[in-house]
Amino acid sequence: MLAFSEPSVYQTSKCYVTHGTMGHLDPKQLPIKGKPWSTIGGLDFIHKIDLILPQDLLETVLASNLADRPGSEFRRVIMSLGEILTGDFLKEYIKQGNVMMLSEGTIGVDNVFVLKSGQLKMFLDKETYERAGLVGKPYGVKGKRGLKPKWIVELDLTSPAMFPGKKGFDRLIYACKNVLNRRLTWLFYNTAANTPDPDPMTPQAPTNLKAELIINRDLMVTIPPLKPEIDVASSMQRADYEDYASDIYEWLSLVRLESPRILASDEIDPYLSRYHVPGNDDEQLHPTKICKISWEGFFGSDWARQTLVDVMLALPSKAWFSLSATTFSTGLVAENTDCTFLRLPDLPGEYFIWEVKAHE
Repeated sequence: MLAFSEPSVYQTSKCYVTHGTMGHLDPKQLPIKGKPWSTIGGLDFIHKIDLILPQDLLETVLASNLADRPGSEFRRVIMSLGEILTGDFLKEYIKQGNVMMLSEGTIGVDNVFVLKSGQLKMFLDKETYERAGLVGKPYGVKGKRGLKPKWIVELDLTSPAMFPGKKGFDRLIYACKNVLNRRLTWLFYNTAANTPDPDPMTPQAPTNLKAELIINRDLMVTIPPLKPEIDVASSMQRADYEDYASDIYEWLSLVRLESPRILASDEIDPYLSRYHVPGNDDEQLHPTKICKISWEGFFGSDWARQTLVDVMLALPSKAWFSLSATTFSTGLVAENTDCTFLRLPDLPGEYFIWEVKAHE
């Protein structure tokens, strides 16, 4: 694994790239350990997934129902934190540890609450933190003068101590009634296969949503050489390795953004843009049709990981494709906010994966 970042007195985003080889995939057993599975499994609150592949493989994807996979449903609901922590909602959802919830707001500006696997994190300003009377710790980059201190409170709601009548839980409920009592808009995702009956969320009148599916076909682009012509294990070629990883990641990112710079028909004035598709100037790069399938919504990491498995099993082993996932960042340092996976062409099992870590 290599990290691409320049030394600086400021906190900057870091991008890590890893080259590896995967073993045999068992469709009946979802892989968890080892890269790339652990990397994708570490993503929280995914809001967009992009799949890039050659145009001639699109029908294969559509025929296997990959484009309209189940489990992409989520909800939007208006609730206070106190309503989440009481009654059947606490018992059937929170204590089971199988839901993800993200409140509205911008961390560092607003009070924001995130809940995953029974772990509650509250990002609070100093005034709210002191009024709530909860135990937390300051967070954020040290040494930023002129900014208001920010605090984070972390609680394990699946703990046996988190029940009505327990001192710590009653203190939390008191804070919810007297300080953290504002009703907020939440995104809600149930990672379990079944919904409790009766559903504790029904009285809150949630809005049922489904991830938006977008398919962009027939993108005539110039594809750079995706197979590295270097020995990635050789320390003597580290500079070439970094150049290759940076160039390919930049090209994949431009495809995700649907930038006209990667189109074969692009003829922009070099004065306005100096970007050109990476590759040997003496090498003839042929225009090729690709497509991009995107899901926009609110997902768990298991859904993204299963999507990657299904794509690998559906496509020929020597075919290249790229799958990327982007999260709603909570702003914590070293949090994985973006992940891009590339399976190399004509090299079954070999891949590159890029991880972008968050910064304050």
